Amino acid sequence: MKMLVGQAVLMVLVSSVAVVVKDFTKTCPQFFATPNGKTTPPTVFIGSQYKEICHKQASQNVYEFASHYDSKNRIPVYSAYVFVGRQPCKRKNDLYIEPQLDDQNKGPDMASESSVSKPATHQALNGDYKGSGYHKRHLYPVFHTNTQSCADSTFTLTNAAPQHPSFNMGEWKSMENGLEKLLDKDCLPNKAFVVTGVVPSLNPAQFTTNGRVNVPSHFWNAYCCLNNNDKPLFSGGYLSSNDKDPGKPFTSASALDQDLTNLYPAPFQVFGGQCG
Repeated sequence: MKMLVGQAVLMVLVSSVAVVVKDFTKTCPQFFATPNGKTTPPTVFIGSQYKEICHKQASQNVYEFASHYDSKNRIPVYSAYVFVGRQPCKRKNDLYIEPQLDDQNKGPDMASESSVSKPATHQALNGDYKGSGYHKRHLYPVFHTNTQSCADSTFTLTNAAPQHPSFNMGEWKSMENGLEKLLDKDCLPNKAFVVTGVVPSLNPAQFTTNGRVNVPSHFWNAYCCLNNNDKPLFSGGYLSSNDKDPGKPFTSASALDQDLTNLYPAPFQVFGGQCG
């Protein structure tokens, strides 16, 4: 009886869904920029380690954002979302996992770590970060959400990567704050598409303490503002090394594409080269 009660409580607490899909441009295309009317997701890497995920709240049946996930390094490649303004939302202490990454027979509901065998083969766990010296940094930040259901959906380890604490609390936080103000003032009520990603470290030593989660060498961000006719109004980018003194690396979206092409193992474009 106690077990059944515990399971019922878990179902109430965990109402977010993260669906592993074959093509997120078909399942949740609304999070990718549409310059000149063409849906242009960021580059999707080929290989069994890479997964496409659409996140939503089960009770709302509305997708909230999309992630391209690297199950080998146990970090996302990027998360894509639409910024529509910000409202204060409550935060959670722990992040949930995506059971489908380790067992295709599992349902789409995000769950606590106790729902999978430990260690999870294809994704990070909260314990991987303990004692590592790194923060669990949301790529789609709670700070950029405008509903509690949307905020809740971001609390998944498929939307988080290890970030240096000084960078997290300093320059990166400043960038997120500045982006929120920029898009709110100069883009809305037009359409503001945002993508935030990481570049995995090639150094075998750059993993969390237990050796399971890759510590990214770089964090990046890009945004594209489109008018209601899908014509680009403005765009921009940001790329920084993941350390305590990253500097102020703002750039253009096109320059970011070139930088990421040099850092990733394949040519990379965030907005298909259509947003500047």
